Amino acid sequence: MALNIISNYAANVAHRNLSASDEMATRSLSKLSSGTRVVSARDDAASMAIGARLNATTQALKTATVNVGQANSMLQIADGGMATIDDVLVRMKTLAVQASSGNLSDTERGFLNDEFVQLRDEIDRIASSTNFNGIQLLGDGGDVAINLTPATNNEALTPAFGFDRFAITDNNYWAQDVAADGVDDNGLEIRINEGSGDQVIMTVLTAIDGSIERTQSIDITDFAATGGSRSIAAGENTVLNFDELGLSITVNTNFSDTVDYVRAGTAGSNDFGFGSVNTDFMGTGVDTSAGQLFFMEEDSGQQLSDTIEFQVGGGNTANDRLSINLSAVDSAVLGSSGIGQETLEDLGANAINTAAGAQNAVEVVTRAIDDLQRARAAIGTSQNRLDFAAQNLASTQENTESARSTLLDLDVAAEMTAFTSKQILVQSGVAMLAQANQMPQNLLRLLQG
Repeated sequence: MALNIISNYAANVAHRNLSASDEMATRSLSKLSSGTRVVSARDDAASMAIGARLNATTQALKTATVNVGQANSMLQIADGGMATIDDVLVRMKTLAVQASSGNLSDTERGFLNDEFVQLRDEIDRIASSTNFNGIQLLGDGGDVAINLTPATNNEALTPAFGFDRFAITDNNYWAQDVAADGVDDNGLEIRINEGSGDQVIMTVLTAIDGSIERTQSIDITDFAATGGSRSIAAGENTVLNFDELGLSITVNTNFSDTVDYVRAGTAGSNDFGFGSVNTDFMGTGVDTSAGQLFFMEEDSGQQLSDTIEFQVGGGNTANDRLSINLSAVDSAVLGSSGIGQETLEDLGANAINTAAGAQNAVEVVTRAIDDLQRARAAIGTSQNRLDFAAQNLASTQENTESARSTLLDLDVAAEMTAFTSKQILVQSGVAMLAQANQMPQNLLRLLQG
């Protein structure tokens, strides 16, 4: 090879090989530091694409496993509520059997009936309050908001006329909406009317789905400001309980004046509420003749769903979701065992105050226990199914992770061996480049000769 000054071919060759060795050593370092065989698509585009999909699947399966755990927790809460209801039903059957015996008088049966009815209400309370993250599990329930915006004219339902506060005492009753139409058609109507003599009667009517359902009246004559034994003093309050309607009304001292005003009327001229001829209530210009109404706005999110779907897979197919059926176990359902059967609710307020009623209640409660066990068995079946789904998810996740590892994870021992080889090449390249850079020095000897 000719010796020349302009070009140093040997140095160029050594530099090129050194650059290549250094680049390979750098790539090997990036793999060793990241622990993955495919750092970028240039390493293996196909493996990177497959590995990315497998990684996404693995993460989705991990989340699905969490979903299954939460689903099991939800069903466990439902089962716990049902277990408590079962204890209540056992006690109710005991009371019914006891009340069926002829050795008891009506007084003793009355005591037993009081507990029986209270326990039935407790079943409804448990069913309505058992939820998971706001999702009802055993029956309808949840909060019910009072909307005092009237259907017609509502100026009289104010503290100025004695009405301080309206409170719901039975969410179960007010949360129902058979029509499920989202319309504000559950409401109240309040009337205060003259009775016989100086008597004043306050009547509250409730409407569900726009139809009058319940009515409760109480004698409020004693609340009169003049001579009333229960007249409300200035700055004080009294609560009127309308238990049959699931409502309480807090009234103030002005309520006593309202009672006086209505009592002073003639032939209902001062009456308060729907149908009243009075269009200038207490001389204030407030018209109560068109009715004093307000609504109960149920929270539709607090209704029991027929089914709940849990995402137990990483895809968007029907096989990636598991539907679980939920059954109501409140007094309106328990005991039916089919169409036309009497339920716990149908037994009424005097369920076991007679021997015949108690004997009938024994049958109804027995059916209620059977209904509850069917619902509880369905929950248990779903729990077992979720357990198997969790096992399958764990196995699938393990195998998917293994496949991803085969494609992307680095064989550290092999790569370390390759890196050592590349390090030697880099060191050798540096040494040879230094030698190549010394070769032009030979030309100086020729020039000096």
